[in-house]
Amino acid sequence: MEKTVFQYHQDLNGLEVLKAQYKQQNFARHSHEGYTIGLIENGAQRFFRSGANHVAPASSIILVNADQVHNGQTATEHGWGYRAMYPTPELFEGLTDDIGKAKLGAPYFEQAVVFDPMLAQQMAFTFDLLATEKSVLAKQSALYQLLINLIARHNKSAFNLKGLSRKPQLNTALDYLRDYYFDNISLTELAAIAHMSPFHFIRQFKAETGMTPHVYQTQFRINRAKQMLRSGLAINEVALSVGFYDQSHFHRYFKKNMGLTPKQYSKAVLYQAS
Repeated sequence: MEKTVFQYHQDLNGLEVLKAQYKQQNFARHSHEGYTIGLIENGAQRFFRSGANHVAPASSIILVNADQVHNGQTATEHGWGYRAMYPTPELFEGLTDDIGKAKLGAPYFEQAVVFDPMLAQQMAFTFDLLATEKSVLAKQSALYQLLINLIARHNKSAFNLKGLSRKPQLNTALDYLRDYYFDNISLTELAAIAHMSPFHFIRQFKAETGMTPHVYQTQFRINRAKQMLRSGLAINEVALSVGFYDQSHFHRYFKKNMGLTPKQYSKAVLYQAS
């Protein structure tokens, strides 16, 4: 049986934490606004990242950079269990400011899977503490020390997410997609905005973002939906507001992206905020 436990920590800059046991779950290619930092507890996970497929066995650590396209499914007959957190680039940047390393900015983790027993043990401790501790000081102390150690041991180089260079005409199309994410936009329309043929546009778009325009639009809708759910809006209202045809359509895409339903997400977020 597949199980998920989701937590939203308002007192940790809105940190999202997921504990899951999956067998059938198959995450489509997607990205997160934050990093994915996961600890495999049993079984093994297969996932795509950085143009290649990777397998993460038990006790290994998964690292996916913010906005980096990835997917996920089981690599064993019996599935996999893991715990993951999704810290934002802004949280990392705040930490590097605090330790006098402001020029580092947000980290870049080159390796998709790392084997680091000491860090894995610290991660397990931090996940346990976040699941049970009420003290904000205790949670912040454990989380920040974990992230600082992660940067010190596995950061490849600093990079600025806002500084990614793209063709100006492609940026125009991306801005349009983000501004009108709730509309039923055609490929022809987007290509015209970028002054490209549809064929050339879709190839350039995927090469730059790692996604098709439709997947990118859906991802942006999910991100906006999460913001609306955190504000307390009803699920059916959110689904229509961000451009999904109905609640079941929204439910399906949200679960493929997040590994839990909109109801589970909303319930956890509002409980943590209360």
